[in-house]
Amino acid sequence: MNRSRLWQLLDTPEPGDRQAAGIGSFLIVLITLNLAAVIIGTVRGIHEHYGAWLDAFETFSVVVFSLEYLARLWACTSQPVYARPVLGRLRYFLSPLALVDLIAVLPYFLGFLAVDMRFLRALRLLRLFRIAKFGRYSETLALFGRVMRHKKEELVITSLLMLILIILSASLMYFAEHDAQPDKFPDIPTTAWWAVVTLTTVGYGDVFPVTGLGKLFASFVAIFGIAMFALPAGILGASFSEEMRRDKRCPHCGEPLE
Repeated sequence: MNRSRLWQLLDTPEPGDRQAAGIGSFLIVLITLNLAAVIIGTVRGIHEHYGAWLDAFETFSVVVFSLEYLARLWACTSQPVYARPVLGRLRYFLSPLALVDLIAVLPYFLGFLAVDMRFLRALRLLRLFRIAKFGRYSETLALFGRVMRHKKEELVITSLLMLILIILSASLMYFAEHDAQPDKFPDIPTTAWWAVVTLTTVGYGDVFPVTGLGKLFASFVAIFGIAMFALPAGILGASFSEEMRRDKRCPHCGEPLE
């Protein structure tokens, strides 16, 4: 099998390519089972009885994911952007999706080098990042990725506005409540927790103002929070609608439908 065909099977399958569809379906099932194995493996009773089976499945999965990663690294030079044998592969190696593939298998191999068992357990939890591999095979996640790319400027602006609002809210509440509740509002960074909880309308109730000025500030913060945190949802919702309309094409001529 040549590089171009292998790359097509793994990365850019053609519509109706059953072989590529089969590979993609197999990898989706394997990723799903991996996530399930990681989650149920944290249950002590299940791990005690089936730990050996889970470890064997982990080894099998790592072998498959490693072969997939190496195959992509070998076949990437068939694409013009990665055409140079060394620099092209290095460029692909540093691409976001290639790093996701690497993170999917890295904890298994690093586990052999870990001395501290607590560190080893932390590395094993990195296997949950395999869920990011769904982005290669899921049209829904691919749509989400396009939406995030197209609206990144708007999302950055709203994120900065939310950060400014959190800092202002935490600062005002600190000066209003610090003397009355020095244990609950000892400094501005700690008060930022209250600001985030209030602005997102979660309202755990673990920290709340008791002074009149603090309650006044809290009222304005809650109102602004509803409006501010609705902005990203509106931006993403409109962008999803645009992308879904753009993806609809005429079954006869293939042109986008209005």
